[in-house]
Amino acid sequence: MKKYTYTEKKDTRSGFGAGLLEAGKKNKEVVALCADLIGSLKMDAFKNEFPDRFFQVGIAEANMMGIAAGMTIGGKIPFTGTFANFSTGRVYDQIRQSIAYSNKNVKICASHAGLTLGEDGATHQILEDIGLMKMLPGMTVINPCDYNQTKAATMAIAEYEGPVYLRFGRPSVPVFTDPDQKFEIGKAWMVNEGTDVSIIATGHLVWKAIEAAEKLAEMGINAEVINIHTIKPLDEKAILDSVAKTGCVVTAEEHNRLGGLGDSVAQVLARNNPAPQEYVAVDDSFGESGTPDQLMEKYGLESGDIIKAAQKAINRKTGK
Repeated sequence: MKKYTYTEKKDTRSGFGAGLLEAGKKNKEVVALCADLIGSLKMDAFKNEFPDRFFQVGIAEANMMGIAAGMTIGGKIPFTGTFANFSTGRVYDQIRQSIAYSNKNVKICASHAGLTLGEDGATHQILEDIGLMKMLPGMTVINPCDYNQTKAATMAIAEYEGPVYLRFGRPSVPVFTDPDQKFEIGKAWMVNEGTDVSIIATGHLVWKAIEAAEKLAEMGINAEVINIHTIKPLDEKAILDSVAKTGCVVTAEEHNRLGGLGDSVAQVLARNNPAPQEYVAVDDSFGESGTPDQLMEKYGLESGDIIKAAQKAINRKTGK
């Protein structure tokens, strides 16, 4: 098993800010729009470097999506920025009608996703956004795991033609991926190979999966860990190849159990190779106010929860 370590923690929203700046330097058609959250979305550097390509629309998210859709007609590549809740639930009609339906080249960039928004509570957290966005025809959905991968993903979507939903977060998390990585949309990353159980994780739960796999190894269980950073299009081959080898799977995500990565994996297995599957996700509820660590523990999204789910999946596979 490859050992992963980290020397620092950084928030994934800062990876977005760094990637947006680099994308802007590389392509003059990249523009940015923000709904009064420049600091929270780490869009300051882009705004300062390219003031003529930055548009502050104020607290008017629906209007921002319409403006972004219109900009694509003139060849611009707009990146919209606000909290995930306001990037999806508040503006779903505008995204569906003005962006997805006509396949506009808009990059919907959403910070403060999941529970780890923390103390702002359930009204600002969102646990349904992946489901909302992946159901839109033609929408690409990406949920990177750390600062470096978020930066690489941001740069990659600037070169991709079509609407994209890019999800990231506020808390500082371990930085453990390659700073010079090539981000391939729709291509899963094999974190560690194993034979006993597949742990398929996304976003902040990838590091938790790595921690869980290390502890499982100490217990004599050889876990395979896969980072699904692109939830749509899904790397079905990587999933099927892994489960064909291990015979059971755990999916781990900072999202509602309904409609997220776990459901996408379950559909793939149901159509091709049914196997025992356990979910590590929020169990069909809203969040609440609390620190990110408190909420991750309360809602069962820690490495220990992944370990329990892996043991249960293995027991189901073996009939114990």
